[in-house]
Amino acid sequence: MAIWLTDNSKVIVQGMTGSEGSKHTARMLRAGTNVVGGVNARKAGQSVDFDGRSLPVFGTVAEAMAETGADVSVVFVPPKFTKDAVVEAIDAAIGLCVVITEGIPVHDTAYFWSYASSKGNVTRIIGPNCPGIASPGKSNAGIIPADITTPGRIGLVSKSGTLTYQMMYELRDIGFSTCVGIGGDPVIGTTHIDALQAFQEDPETDAIVMIGEIGGDAEERAAAYIEQHVTKPVVGYVAGFTAPEGKTMGHAGAIVSGSSGTAEAKKEALEKVGVRVGKTPSETARLMREIMKNL
Repeated sequence: MAIWLTDNSKVIVQGMTGSEGSKHTARMLRAGTNVVGGVNARKAGQSVDFDGRSLPVFGTVAEAMAETGADVSVVFVPPKFTKDAVVEAIDAAIGLCVVITEGIPVHDTAYFWSYASSKGNVTRIIGPNCPGIASPGKSNAGIIPADITTPGRIGLVSKSGTLTYQMMYELRDIGFSTCVGIGGDPVIGTTHIDALQAFQEDPETDAIVMIGEIGGDAEERAAAYIEQHVTKPVVGYVAGFTAPEGKTMGHAGAIVSGSSGTAEAKKEALEKVGVRVGKTPSETARLMREIMKNL
């Protein structure tokens, strides 16, 4: 099984006709993703050829869903247009909206996250500024390389795209049920806790890797959730042990203020509830490997 994205998922791409959207649509198709069309109001009625497969372009998300039965949208739209694109997906009540775009104003993200909540959270938002979600051997929605891991029984949730890739590669011989890159912006849709809950409920996920980073208190809140609700083994990694105070590092949300948001504080919070935390990605993979051997 997998969480949120399966081999039955039907994917549309908002921005499929743009350079990034086109490139990654081709990659998703090669990975076996069931991409059924794209959305661009200015090119509605046209089609785009991808290695011999012709995909239709629709004027709206609602039209694409009505014609294809799509239940997932991947957004490759420039930052200034992303808010409208996500709101359109929410209005169409698509089940999953994966927002790859980076550089979106925090106000815009806060708006469409709040808008989704006002609509009853029918649409799950992953991102923005994220690599997407991949269920190896089933489907791949976003920019995660499809050939770096295998299907398996580990769940992965990560703020960092590159660390998502590294962990998938490090544990490729064991494999993953689903890998979710939630993004590192100050405001995001799906959180560590959302993924932890889903993996806990997934009968084909045996253990979980959680990757965090400095800034905010998401990892501390995740630790509290793990203590109360997660019975499966969790291994953690927190990026940024050497980050200087007061300097944004990598992601817009990765900033330490005083003693708040440090990697060490997050590590302590996780270890306090029984999560084994590696000091490096490789050590984290080794800890998970030990756990999987004993399951």
